Amino acid sequence: MKENNEELSNMYGISEDLLQSILDSIDMPRKLKQLITPLHPSDIATLVQQSSSTDREKIIHVLKKDFNPEILSHLDEALREEVFESLGTKKIAEAITELESDDAIDVLEDLEDEERSQILDSVSAHERFIFEQSLSFPEESAGRLMKREFVAVPAHWKVSTVQGFLDKNKNQLPQQFHAIFIVDEKYKPIGKISLSSFIQAPKQKKMLDLIEGETQVIPVNMNQEDVAYLFRHYNLITAPVVNEDDRLLGVITVDDIVYVINEEAEKDFMALGGVRERDIYRDAINATRTRFYWLILNLLTAIIASMVISAFDQTIEKMVALAVLMPIVASMGGNAGTQTLTVVIRALATKEISSSNPFRMIWKETLIGTLNGAIFAFLTGSIVWLWFASFKLGLVAAGAMVINMICAGLAGIIIPLGLDRMKIDPAIASSVFVTTITDVIGFCTFLGFAAMFLM
Repeated sequence: MKENNEELSNMYGISEDLLQSILDSIDMPRKLKQLITPLHPSDIATLVQQSSSTDREKIIHVLKKDFNPEILSHLDEALREEVFESLGTKKIAEAITELESDDAIDVLEDLEDEERSQILDSVSAHERFIFEQSLSFPEESAGRLMKREFVAVPAHWKVSTVQGFLDKNKNQLPQQFHAIFIVDEKYKPIGKISLSSFIQAPKQKKMLDLIEGETQVIPVNMNQEDVAYLFRHYNLITAPVVNEDDRLLGVITVDDIVYVINEEAEKDFMALGGVRERDIYRDAINATRTRFYWLILNLLTAIIASMVISAFDQTIEKMVALAVLMPIVASMGGNAGTQTLTVVIRALATKEISSSNPFRMIWKETLIGTLNGAIFAFLTGSIVWLWFASFKLGLVAAGAMVINMICAGLAGIIIPLGLDRMKIDPAIASSVFVTTITDVIGFCTFLGFAAMFLM
């Protein structure tokens, strides 16, 4: 298995040997270009991202004359500005016009207003109109995600007519398209036909008679997460995007959705740790600033937990064993809460939780917390009894464990559901609240029981 993985790593991406050859040739422009030019744009973007700023500038300089625009769409946004400075406005404008419209928008939306205006001033009036219209739609919406390159034909056309149209306009067709969209006289999509079905269709058939199943139409302002859900739920390959008048504006394809799923998963994963996406490519000052706010929030919640402990300082002084055992109860609750939180956030993202089933989920997590609490209460109580030769201390630890595990399960589901109801991303804010609640309840129950039954 290990050998197979090594073979795959050599087949895809940049091998260690090739990377070393590139680094050895960094000051030899001709050889460097020979090594880099055959690479896939995605691999070149990876190479640029992994290089030092000095080497990066040399690589871009070598590629500048024959720069592949696709590199921009694979390049991390944190490094695009640096690449733009090396290429210049004119070269960037040329590159953007060669990209598919959705990739061009992905590049343009990350630019500063002044840079964006300079580039838009360098493109044709038609392209500028397309770009500005797409940029006018909300961020992370279908309007930003859609391609403006598609094929649409009237419903009354015959297959032979469409074949002639495609042949006559083959130089203006999209680089890739999966389906032909069928529209009415008001340019509203009424269906689509896959290319494979179109190729096999009788020439005298009308396009209207070839429509395949129900077409899922996407409003231009729909959030990209909802678009991704539609694609997953209905196994879509492509879908039309319409404006407020239901007129066809563009299309979204499954490759766009793969990007969205990856982006949203990465964003949620990073948010759970209070880290900004692609933090690795940002300078130390900006990375420090973005992490600071999360850390200051954690400091405040830690102070709250410490205040709870300080309220029982005299109890702890009388029995040092309590200080030894406190982290066990709190950490078990924190881990249990995180498990529930992970399941719930995923369920919210995939729309498996709706207004009809939250109480069923709450009851289930309460039951899981109770069962796990009982099991770990027995284990913890037994260990504490044997460790400190105190049956009462074992009971205290066991009682605190049960309560904290149940509360952890409840907090892990109620907090993200509440934040979601308030239109706050639960992936960003849930974990710190769940951890605080489990710490506070764990310390309160354990030290409270100790004060009542052991002092």
